[in-house]
This record gives sequence, C-alpha cells and structure tokens, in this order.
Amino acid sequence: MSKTLIRGAKVLGGDVQDVLIDGETIAELGTGLSADGATVIEADGRILLPGLVDLHTHLREPGREDSETVLTGTRAAASGGYTAVFAMANTHPVADTAGVVEQVYRLGKESGYCDVQPIGAVTVGLEGKKLAELGAMHDSAAGVTVFSDDGKCVDDAVIMRRALEYVKAFGGVVAQHAQEPRLTEGAQMNEGVVSAELGLGGWPAVAEESIIARDVLLAEHVGSRVHICHLSTAGSVEIVRWAKSRGIDVTAEVTPHHLLLTDELVRSYNPVYKVNPPLRTEKDVLALREALADGTIDIVATDHAPHPHEDKDCEWAAAAMGMVGLETALSVVQQTMVETGLLDWAGVADRMSFAPARIGRAQGHGRPVSAGEPANLTLVDPAYRGVVDPADFASRSRNTPYEGRELPGRVTHTFLRGRATVVDGKLA
Repeated sequence: MSKTLIRGAKVLGGDVQDVLIDGETIAELGTGLSADGATVIEADGRILLPGLVDLHTHLREPGREDSETVLTGTRAAASGGYTAVFAMANTHPVADTAGVVEQVYRLGKESGYCDVQPIGAVTVGLEGKKLAELGAMHDSAAGVTVFSDDGKCVDDAVIMRRALEYVKAFGGVVAQHAQEPRLTEGAQMNEGVVSAELGLGGWPAVAEESIIARDVLLAEHVGSRVHICHLSTAGSVEIVRWAKSRGIDVTAEVTPHHLLLTDELVRSYNPVYKVNPPLRTEKDVLALREALADGTIDIVATDHAPHPHEDKDCEWAAAAMGMVGLETALSVVQQTMVETGLLDWAGVADRMSFAPARIGRAQGHGRPVSAGEPANLTLVDPAYRGVVDPADFASRSRNTPYEGRELPGRVTHTFLRGRATVVDGKLA
C-alpha cells in the first residue's frame, strides 16, 4: 500500500496541517507527521479541498467521439481537480436504457482518472413523449440517481409530473433544462438591448423562469426532488428562493461562465460565446453570484460541452451551443467568488464537492477531509496566475471562452482514492 504525505496544506483554506494518505484512505491529519515510507508533497500553504464533483458534464461518448470521449473527458476533469463527474444523457444513442448507461459507467471505470456516474434520460430519445426506463437504469450496475433530458426541456407538464412521481420511489432527482421551447424558437442570444442592436433572435428570461416556476410547483405537489440545471437569470433566482422558503425540495446549479461572462461579449460575433442558456446581463451575473453565496443556488456545475473545431469555427447562426469548462471552473470560481469576498474556500468546497455529491448521491465523494475518509482530494495553488491556452487542455475540444484571458489559481495535484491523477499540474 502506497503512502503520500501532503505537508503544510491549508485544509479547506483553514489551519495548516499535514495530511497522510495510506492506500485509498486519509490515515491522519496533524502537524509534524512522520514521512517514513511516504512520498512527500510540499504544499507550502496551498489549499487542500475534497475532490471536486461535477453534476453536469457532457462526455459525448457514445456517438460523438470527435468531440470528447469518456477517457479524454475524465482526463480533463482530473486536470480541473474533479474526482467525480455526472455524464449527461444526450449521447448517440441516447442514454435512455440500462445498456447505454452501463456502457458509460464501464468506460468511466476503465479510464482511471475520475469516477463517472451516468445520468439517465427522462424520456425515450429525449423526445419528451414517453418516459424512459427510469427504474431499469436505477437498478442497473450504473445505479442511476439523476435523470435529465438536458439539451432539451421536458416541456410537457404531465410527463414531468410522472417523472417526478417515478423517481420519488427510489430517491432519485429530475434535473430540468428549463427552456420553454415555443418562447425560444429561432433564439440566438439573450433577449435584451444587445440582441436588438445586433439583430439576433432574442432568448427571453421568462422562457427559463416559467418552466422553473411550473416545476417547483409540480415538485411540491408530488413531494419529489427537482434540480434546476444551469440557472441563468435574476428572476430564476427569486423563484428558487421563494420555493425554498416554502420547503419545496428544489436545488439549483450555476455554471462558471454565467458567473463571469455577459451578453456584451456577443458583440464580437465569436461563436465561442454561443451557449445554452445564453450569456445574460451584468445584473443577472451579480444576482447569480449573490445567490450562490447565500445558498439559494446550491452548486457550481460546469455544463462542460465539447465540440469539434468545425462546429464552432463558423458563422454565428450555424454554430453549436456550448463551452468546455472542466479545466477552468475552479479558477473562474476563485476569481468571481473568492477574490470578491463572497465565498471562502470552505464555501467553495461546499458548492463544488459536498453539495453536488449529496444531490447526486455520489458514494465516497464530497466527504470531509478527515481521518478514515476516502482520499479523494484536490490541492490548489491560489497564488498562481496564468493565461488560458486551450492547446494545453486535456479535453479533445478547444471551445473555451477564456482563451487568452488571465485566470487565477491552478490545480497542482488531484487524488482519486489515494492515487495521484495529477502531479505538479500535469496528468500522472
């Protein structure tokens, strides 16, 4: 059994301690721990966090391996400090059967860089007409607990109600892509001043907010859990805040790019900024940050959406929607939340590890950094400053909105059950 001693780390940004990993487990925390027989990592006051957990990742396999594979996606995840990711169902074929989710689960096991928990589709083929094999996917080897038609909204209220009723039986959760389809026909960006000036079809905030309002009421009626994917507007924040005040079992996520970027960037017509939901206004960005800080928004999720070069290097109207995000997420959160004083590092650990693991029921992840717990850990150098170069990404795709932008922080080490997947900022 191998041993690793992380010497002099600020655990969750707090006291400086040594952390001894023995095999797959954290063996001891303290000061002046013995290094006998152990590989020593001099942390020099860097931040030690529980391994990050992403509840919203697109790994594209099976079917779009030109964009990403489970292997390249988990390598990207490890580079970003993640030890577990939840893989969305909009693959080809769609992950709407036990067979497909088990394939993704097996590929994750084989990668060795990050645990992969498949998300099952809510409806067959993401078509919104008939419930998929929810029970069979849950009972499969993959043990699916989260179901989503992400990329498409479950816009039929009856189907959504039935899904909420079905997953309630085994404690699952429906993760909704909140987008009323009729209100976004032909939409290209956020509806507002910028869309009017550019002559691009507008995507109104109410298209998101109306579905969230409906679904929290359905969840209350059924007594089930609903999770809101990539919440993006100030109005959505208020609806979720109201729902939580009523005791409705709703959780919500925000992406790093919605914490930092605004629709003003679309003036460049650079398709790298085309995303679903669209980049919103500065007012929305500030509301999202405050909501993440006060707990109205529960977690940060990347919505890592890789695309091949040809799907983004084209005219705006033809470009695919989405951005890669696994390798830059923690840096964006440091810039928008930690350096602004809205969250401390313990808060980051909650929003990016503890809470997403709890929502998705990821066994062994999002655990305290304490003796006896699984050694799923991330070591971060918050003093680092660097310019984003997508050529350095482990992801197969390069569609990042941060190219050429300086961001703070760097993951120097990631441990998956005690085994280093990233060492000194490089994949092991």
